[in-house]
Amino acid sequence: MAHFAKLDENNIVLEVNVVNNNAIDSSNEEASGIAFLTQWSGGHTNWIKTSYNNNIRGVFAGVGYSYNPDEDIFITPQPYPSWTRNGSYWEAPTPMPTDGKFYKWDEDTTSWVEIAALSN
Repeated sequence: MAHFAKLDENNIVLEVNVVNNNAIDSSNEEASGIAFLTQWSGGHTNWIKTSYNNNIRGVFAGVGYSYNPDEDIFITPQPYPSWTRNGSYWEAPTPMPTDGKFYKWDEDTTSWVEIAALSN
């Protein structure tokens, strides 16, 4: 099975589809998968292969992810404006504390805020 992301005109992932190996020429998996999906979808041609095991293109594509053709990677959606991209993922301006407590990101203060433990 091969997975392909359907992209819009801005290279945003609209959906991810699985193509059965019987529909793909193993000598040219990506091109034959795109040809199959183009016919199957009624003419949509903006498809790109993604890897469930993250073997290619950084990360497995998901709806709302973007594809960067210059880097040939999928990029997760940016969670907050202050975060910067590192490859396919985004990083906070400061690392989350690793003291065993739970935290959430506060964009207003651009810092990690401890989440109070719930009591029974």
